[in-house]
Amino acid sequence: MTRTPLLIITLVAAAALAGCNKESHTIVAGGEPADNTANVTANANVQLPPSISASKSYRCADNTLVYVDWLSDGSARVKKSRGEVGTPLPAGSPDLKGDSKSSSVTYKGQSCQR
Repeated sequence: MTRTPLLIITLVAAAALAGCNKESHTIVAGGEPADNTANVTANANVQLPPSISASKSYRCADNTLVYVDWLSDGSARVKKSRGEVGTPLPAGSPDLKGDSKSSSVTYKGQSCQR
């Protein structure tokens, strides 16, 4: 008795599938043909920002603190507090003289020590 409904359901499903169109279909939004070259990203011009090679704090002659992030491209970022983003200075800037390896720098004419 339970085999008859199962057999009928199987025959109905087979008949429904037999009527399907077997052509391959490509579904594209907007009716345009698929263009896979639009999804390719050109990575040739991507440049990452310079990384921080050293972060050091210096005490200047007027007893103020200056925080300097030395960057990998030779430039630096000078900050008044640790949480600040800082002012970027290019390599060889007259405002900041020194490098990450020295124990003292000159910032805006003031001598600053580590």
